[in-house]
Amino acid sequence: MYEIHGRCEPRYGPVREAFARNFDQGRELGASLAVYQRGRPVVELWGGWAGEGVAWRCDTIALLASATKGLVAAAAMVLVDRGLLDLDAPIAGYWPEFAAAGKADIPLRWVLGHRSGVVAVDPPLTLVDIEQGTAVSRALAAARPAWRPGQAHGYHCLTMGWLVGEVVRRVTGMSVRRFFATEIAAPLGLDLHIGLPGGAERKVADLVPPTVEQLLKGRDDPRLTGLNRAICDPRSLFHRSTFGSVSLLGDPFSAAAIPQAEIPSFGGAGNAAGLARLYAALIGEVDGIRLLRPETADRARTVEASGMDLVLRCHTSYGRGFLLPGGPMWPGDCSPTAFGHPGVTGVFAYADPDNELGFAYVPNRMTELIEGCDDRVRPLIETVHRCAA
Repeated sequence: MYEIHGRCEPRYGPVREAFARNFDQGRELGASLAVYQRGRPVVELWGGWAGEGVAWRCDTIALLASATKGLVAAAAMVLVDRGLLDLDAPIAGYWPEFAAAGKADIPLRWVLGHRSGVVAVDPPLTLVDIEQGTAVSRALAAARPAWRPGQAHGYHCLTMGWLVGEVVRRVTGMSVRRFFATEIAAPLGLDLHIGLPGGAERKVADLVPPTVEQLLKGRDDPRLTGLNRAICDPRSLFHRSTFGSVSLLGDPFSAAAIPQAEIPSFGGAGNAAGLARLYAALIGEVDGIRLLRPETADRARTVEASGMDLVLRCHTSYGRGFLLPGGPMWPGDCSPTAFGHPGVTGVFAYADPDNELGFAYVPNRMTELIEGCDDRVRPLIETVHRCAA
């Protein structure tokens, strides 16, 4: 049994039906869904279960996994908009130690576009290293690119958040976690966090892994054959950039572990209402606040890399810190101007400038795929776009 709560404008009634259908068909446990159009909330729904016997509430938040990278990218582009960061400037100009091992000429946009080649560290980082922070920056400064920087692209699974975060710290004196909280989340009133503030653990939804049957179905897409092989191959760049780069005891997605360390590539938490509002404010005004000028928003979604991803071994397209439509990582048909980010927890959020939309979906049943682009979110996106047209 489940209940759907919240509101949606009459023209978006089919979105509520599509959201409920996921529960009817047994795909969903608990989730929130939100849509902004032209700076106004037009859909805000939630339902199901946040834990055993615990109903999902309007203030329930869930772990975002790699969708956290969208928060980090937003922070970077806000600093670009303010003239404090230059996408074309070498990172070493902000962080001199980064010049080691042939990285002196890597510009910020190559990290945001997953082109820098700095995807793995050796030896792997421990939780103590991550909590100390300085050990992470030293390891990344010493890291050797996995390919010639700028000549290819591959998903910076863990390193993207730390690399951008160190640049943010060098420029502002604040961690990316604090910068996002004070300069973006607070003014917009977002329940979004890179990590968690003290006390917020009490309303974090339990994370539930997919079943074996769901995993097998998710691996059936022929476009993901290369990724499936890489996941099973400990010699692959995928393994080197994920399991080979960190040595964490226990569950890194545990809500109890998130507040202890800043892991800006996947350690965020929040709800759909906050994510949709964030993406809406990147492309337009929300209650008097616009995060980026139109020309900066255009730069955020400018294609930085597209084609075969050396880490994920499938087609991907990236802007400046954001995933772009095209390839199996982006679910369903969408405007070509859209930009956003998924997460392995099932999360998907994006902005669509053509239709002036901010969209976010946050469940607690993890996706059967590497990122949140499964059969639950596709019909939601397609229905939203039919209603918005």
